[in-house]
Amino acid sequence: MTNRRTGELGLFTDLYELMMLQAYRVEGMTDTAVFTLFARRLPEQRNFLLACGLESVLEYLEQLRFTDDDLAFLRSLNTFTDDFVASLREFRFTGDVSAVPEGTPVFANEPILEIVAPIAEAQLVETFVMNQVHVQTVLASKGARVAAAARGRRVVDFGARRTHGIDASLHAARAFYISGIDATSNVLAGKQYGIPVAGTMAHSYIQAHADEREAFRAFSRTFPGSALLVDTYDTLQGVRRVIDLITSAPQEVKVSALRLDSGDLELLARETRRLLDAADLRDIGIFASSGLDEYAITALVDAGAPIDGFGVGTGMSVSDDAPALDIVYKLSEYGGEGRTKLSSNKPILPGRKQVFRQEKDGIAIGDVIGRADERLEGRPLLRTVMREGRRLPDAREQLASIRGRTAEELAKLPPHITSIKPAAPPYEVSISAALKRLHEDVRGRLQQAKRER
Repeated sequence: MTNRRTGELGLFTDLYELMMLQAYRVEGMTDTAVFTLFARRLPEQRNFLLACGLESVLEYLEQLRFTDDDLAFLRSLNTFTDDFVASLREFRFTGDVSAVPEGTPVFANEPILEIVAPIAEAQLVETFVMNQVHVQTVLASKGARVAAAARGRRVVDFGARRTHGIDASLHAARAFYISGIDATSNVLAGKQYGIPVAGTMAHSYIQAHADEREAFRAFSRTFPGSALLVDTYDTLQGVRRVIDLITSAPQEVKVSALRLDSGDLELLARETRRLLDAADLRDIGIFASSGLDEYAITALVDAGAPIDGFGVGTGMSVSDDAPALDIVYKLSEYGGEGRTKLSSNKPILPGRKQVFRQEKDGIAIGDVIGRADERLEGRPLLRTVMREGRRLPDAREQLASIRGRTAEELAKLPPHITSIKPAAPPYEVSISAALKRLHEDVRGRLQQAKRER
């Protein structure tokens, strides 16, 4: 976390969570609960989601505490009893967590994670768990689309200045790297997560010099092999000035790429490539930025624009076409009995669950959501990552390992699902017969109780 250590986030919760905790305490409700986190539906612009945020959740659950200042604030609200507030001093998360690994493609109604703990513990953590899995899954899902659109070309995250806050920016850089983005301009993210950092220059550097040519010369002397931004005044004139500098002093001026940041990127890239090749500077690449997203990148790549890499900022860092997911965290079992709702269009599959991914010739053909104790055809996706409030050893993964597995998982999806176009048909997700029966039984009991009241 950026402003407070994870262990000092006891109050990062909605007020009603704490109110329910006191009510549970008064009523003596201490049985084990199962809460399931899932997305009810996919945004229209998404064929899949890329699960992300588990690392933040596990760190939080291990370290969750209430400080003396937290308790003093709660007393000041005059909402809670003194004995309830005092009990929070010893609050610890002691439950179990099962989850799909970060970087796993998931679909509507599939559990991303399930928390099994005494109901007060599982209830309190709802706000943080939803917050972190939501934002990181939103961004990883967007990043996967941008990386796919680039088709192997280098992509750098330029979005730190437009992301919604420091915390989101850091987690965005990590989520993007997991999803296939190659580097970030965010230096703190590079330090914190070990992500490659990359950058060029801003227009202000050029503007600060009296002469564009001298700005290019000075920067390339300070940073040999850097990329130069050529569109501050006149793009193609800037390209010619760089070419003139290199050809007149090849040992003095070393440039790796020219960056285009405005105008018709396809036409400018073609003319820039022509000028570079004519000067026998074929090793100098072309890097493009300026309001890019997966749709703009796809158009450029489809057109054959000679662009070697992309810098992507706002569109990716706020996931502007799908900035929010219908992610929910719902009670699915309490005291050993399955729980659901009778609300229309908001089903909750009861009990502990597992997702079985079925594959043929290495390609995923559909998922089945089943009960956790079922043994169905397919590869089970959820794994136990925490027991009694402590992470299991194999739940501590290196970022490079997560990134590599993500690439493997995405490669197993059908091409029409990884496409940025709406999938037709969508990926098939079904519910096992046993889970359907359990759901019907639980609903039947609720409906009977409703009639008897």
